[in-house]
Amino acid sequence: MKRLRFDTFPTPCGNFSIALDDSGAIVATAFGGLEALRARWLHGGPGSLLRRAFGGQAALAAMSRDPAALSSAREQIEAYFAGARRTFDLPLARTGTDFQREVWAALQRIPFGTTCSYGQLAAAIGRHQSARSVGRANATNPICLIVPCHRVIGADGSPTGFAFGMAIKMKLLEFERSVPALSPAA
Repeated sequence: MKRLRFDTFPTPCGNFSIALDDSGAIVATAFGGLEALRARWLHGGPGSLLRRAFGGQAALAAMSRDPAALSSAREQIEAYFAGARRTFDLPLARTGTDFQREVWAALQRIPFGTTCSYGQLAAAIGRHQSARSVGRANATNPICLIVPCHRVIGADGSPTGFAFGMAIKMKLLEFERSVPALSPAA
């Protein structure tokens, strides 16, 4: 059975939890703390692939808190919320289908402080007619914030759903728009 480690810490958008696998790769994140992490990504729904990958309910029940193992991730998340970091340099677990991983990689290329529509994201991966499929893959992204699914909006410019609520999505988008550009030396 694989061992999952996690940490939960406060952010301006509420408690944030991160889970790591044995190799130290991030498998899931969630706003709302550990229970949100377990409920959304690890127990079922779009995260059922993670439950299967990590040994079922027994592995999830055996998750252990390990702040030291997650210190780099926490530092990067805190730097993001301080306005000092625009991207993340953290190991990510490679779960999901080939298509999901392709969409999630494209999400990481959406620049800080900008948004794109599902159609634009589909075009960016060369699948111009696949906006709905891209939307489904976006909705199953288990690593929110680090893989910035919050930056995807509707074709008309309206904010669309977010697994952790529209209030958090809007707060993230407003935060990113408010942060001044980094100097070239930064």
